[in-house]
Amino acid sequence: MACGFSRTGVQIIVFSGFSGIAASFCLPSAVGLINEVFPSGRARNVAFASMGAAQPLGFGVGLTLGGILTGTIGWQWGFYIAAITNLIMLVVAAWQLPKSLQDCPVNVWQRLVSDIDWIGALTVSISVAMLSYVVGTITGSPSSIRSPTNITLLVAAFMFLLAFIFWIGRQERLNRPALIPNSLWRDRVFSCVCINVFCIWAAFNAFDQYLSFYFQNVQSINPLSTALYFLPAPVSGALTNIVVGLVVHRVRGDWIVVLTTVACAIGSILMAVADPGWSYWSCAFVANFLNPIGADGIFTVSNLLITSMFPSKTQGVAGGVFNTISQTGKSVGMALTALIANEVTASSLAVGKQGPEALLIGYRAAFWFCAALIVTSLFISVWGLKEIGVVGGVEKPKPLADQTERNVPTYRQ
Repeated sequence: MACGFSRTGVQIIVFSGFSGIAASFCLPSAVGLINEVFPSGRARNVAFASMGAAQPLGFGVGLTLGGILTGTIGWQWGFYIAAITNLIMLVVAAWQLPKSLQDCPVNVWQRLVSDIDWIGALTVSISVAMLSYVVGTITGSPSSIRSPTNITLLVAAFMFLLAFIFWIGRQERLNRPALIPNSLWRDRVFSCVCINVFCIWAAFNAFDQYLSFYFQNVQSINPLSTALYFLPAPVSGALTNIVVGLVVHRVRGDWIVVLTTVACAIGSILMAVADPGWSYWSCAFVANFLNPIGADGIFTVSNLLITSMFPSKTQGVAGGVFNTISQTGKSVGMALTALIANEVTASSLAVGKQGPEALLIGYRAAFWFCAALIVTSLFISVWGLKEIGVVGGVEKPKPLADQTERNVPTYRQ
């Protein structure tokens, strides 16, 4: 709601930041809740797939509705409608979401004080904020990296990051709450999944951004038609999640990740060689349909891996790391892609750097960069995920001690 009432770009950025903080609570909580409520096997697979399918559907509806509102009653109504929708979902969640199955008294305020690594959260947040500012600054003007302010902020960002790593190590040694335990990264599969998510989300979001630029700035298509041109993406993403959810307990997880990643790479390559004179259906439609497959394929597989690799008390943290990595990849990917596109356009021989011909050269470089990120993810998947086998099957009965610790009833299928 506050974004809709904003009058300056700074206000929108600040209020969008608060919105992002609220959204970041959702995925880790959803991962833990699904794992706790749904038994392992097909029920849990379908639950994760449904959660994954909702994201591209929401993206598609929001993008289309945003284009319609921007061209009619104003962009502010996009935020107003989002606020109304969130209020409705708050009521539905409070009414329908089950309480934790763990039958133990919980003092929320005490847990906020004792169970959260506030120092770690503050340290890494400062580091990411400084790094994001510098990356955003050099996106528009690469030479600004030489300015004393940016150099100071960049050095400070890495110092805070090192302090965070040492602090987390200390917390683990003392058996105290750690925001992102260093021990998580010792698992090769989890580390590879996070790198894959970073690369895939970076390419996925940058592709969407530059495809929109391609439609509007090169092909001179109006915002409403551009929004409609993106409709294949949510359909493809939803179908990918549904199919993966139904077959993940029968097909090797690494095969699913590799095949969906290849499809995503083909989409970026198609747009890198596309000619503006081609019809929408001959290239852009296919590329737009293929782009979400990689991100949505790895989403379900990754969440099922997290629930099978880590004990219940660590799954929420692992899910939070997964979400953080994906959002960081999104921001870094869009910034780096913008930097590459701007530099290639500026150094091109085309006359008029803001004309369609010059912009097209930079956009093609952006699509090639997206393809490179996806191919990097593909090689990491082939090397790091080759031993995961089939995920999403029915778990074997856990030892009595573990069941007692979790105090969760044993399900049968």
